Amino acid sequence: MSEGLVVPEPEPPQPLEDHHARRQALLASLLLVGVTAVWGSTFVMIKDVVRTLPVLDFLAVRFVIAAVVMVPVFWRPLRRMTRPQVRRGVQLGLVYGCAQILQTYGLAHTSAAVSGFVTGMYVVLTPVLAALLLRQRAPAATWVAVGMSTAGLALLALRGFALGGGEMLVLASALLYALHIVALGAWSGGKDALGLATVQMVAIAALCSAAALPGGVSLPSSTSAWLAVVYTAILAGAVALVAQTWAQAHLTATRAAIIMTMEPVFAAVFAVALGGEHLTARMLAGGLLVLAAMYVVELTPGRTIVPRARRRRARGTPAAPRTPDQAR
Repeated sequence: MSEGLVVPEPEPPQPLEDHHARRQALLASLLLVGVTAVWGSTFVMIKDVVRTLPVLDFLAVRFVIAAVVMVPVFWRPLRRMTRPQVRRGVQLGLVYGCAQILQTYGLAHTSAAVSGFVTGMYVVLTPVLAALLLRQRAPAATWVAVGMSTAGLALLALRGFALGGGEMLVLASALLYALHIVALGAWSGGKDALGLATVQMVAIAALCSAAALPGGVSLPSSTSAWLAVVYTAILAGAVALVAQTWAQAHLTATRAAIIMTMEPVFAAVFAVALGGEHLTARMLAGGLLVLAAMYVVELTPGRTIVPRARRRRARGTPAAPRTPDQAR
């Protein structure tokens, strides 16, 4: 070896646990992208179903089917749920169910495009709630991604905007969706994802049924409508909620929210492919902005941030994160 040649010391290998956490976070991100693709695929079929079936009746039938399927399939993990876990699952389900109902009533008084944009505001509200309730500080790159997602949603959806009663209801639903994302990220521990998702679904079904019952619940009247209801109940309901519950055990709430803004992008893709809509420059630019925002979050260097429930498990302590009320 020549004199004066400095050989750099090899970098220490990454801890195995950190590597495993990063792999799980990547898998969780891909799983959420798949979930948003399924959600996006439902817009065309739901648009057809609610022309003949009242929206609340559709929600009640959809979520009751999902709950009836999930309870026997996931009975064993459901029985392992502790009382505090069941209580948290019910709270999550009620928050999500209220968001669905508010969004539905808001949609009756505003356009679908504006409703989609205002609902997507959970991408802004999620890091705010995470900071207030869980003391999670989002890095600067995350706020850049939030801005990009918001701009992309505006390009995809808006053709003019006026704030009225319908928009306020949808904005309230966006706040509840953000609260659901934050609380789910704090309370989901990965191993209890099946049981927690099932409890949530039962609570959602009970709430939507209670909202629909006063006027009587109508059932789908055609084979195509039943197929749409079953598809949204099983794949976009049961499977998607299990996947989201597991994924958010491995992602921060803000990261999950940014990934989930891919839903209107997939909705636009399916609307063009199956719904007969034309691809426009605005749709393309908006979709690319949302996609770029997701990549900003995924490719930003820095350590993997593991949600609180998994950090407590790793230390060998019970996974009982603070509730949003306690976090205040």
